[in-house]
Amino acid sequence: MNIGGFQKTSLIDYPGKISCILFLSGCNFDCPYCHNPDLVRGNKTKPAIDEQQLNSFLSKRKGLIDGVVITGGEPTIQPDLADLCRKIKTMGFAVKLDSNGSRPAVLKQLIADQLIDFIAMDIKTDPKRYSPLICRSCDPVDITESVHIILSSQLPHEFRTTCVKPLIDEEAITSMATLINGADQHALQKVQHEKVNVLHPEFFENYDWYIDDSTLEHYRSVIAAHVGACVIR
Repeated sequence: MNIGGFQKTSLIDYPGKISCILFLSGCNFDCPYCHNPDLVRGNKTKPAIDEQQLNSFLSKRKGLIDGVVITGGEPTIQPDLADLCRKIKTMGFAVKLDSNGSRPAVLKQLIADQLIDFIAMDIKTDPKRYSPLICRSCDPVDITESVHIILSSQLPHEFRTTCVKPLIDEEAITSMATLINGADQHALQKVQHEKVNVLHPEFFENYDWYIDDSTLEHYRSVIAAHVGACVIR
C-alpha cells in the first residue's frame, strides 16, 4: 500500500463523523488544478505513516474517532485497497472513500463486499470532455458506470465538481445534472490556485478559467433541481 500522507483528525471530511484521513499516493488523472501534486506524482507528504503505524494509531483511537477517509491521489488504483478497507472495518471504523470514478469494477466490488460506508466521487466535467485536460485515455463509459453504481448502491454519497473553464460551462453542468439525477448531494467547488501548489500552474496562465459567483449560483440552481442538495464550497 502506497501511503502518501496522514491527517490524525478531521471534523469536516466525513459528514456527521469525526475521522482521520489517509492519503494514498499515485493517480491516473492529470487535473491541472489539483492541489495535491506530490500525491499525484506518487510521492509522500508529511507527516508520513506506514501500515504498522496506522494500525497502532487506530487501535488507540477506538471511541475517539468514528471513521477513516481514504483519499488520494486515486485510491482505486492501489491493488490492496480492499484489504486496507477490510482491516479498517474489522477494527470497528466506518470507511469513506474518495474516488475519481475511473475504475467502476473496483467500486462495484468494494460495495458488494460491504467494505465502504460512504462514497464521494469527483465529476470533472461531462465525461465525454475529460480528454485532454483531465486524462487523455479516460473512457467516458467508466465515469458514467461509476455514477450509476454509486446511485444504485443505497450508500450515502456525494458528487463533487471543481469549477473552472473550459471544463465547466452551461452544457457541461446540464449534462452532469442529468447524469447524477437522484443523487444525495452535489458540491460545486471553487478552484484554489493562489498560494497553493497545483499540478499545472501554467493552466491558470493559458486559460480564461475564472467562473464568477453569480454564474456558480446559476449552476447550483440547475443541479439542485436534480439532486437532494447542491452546495457551493
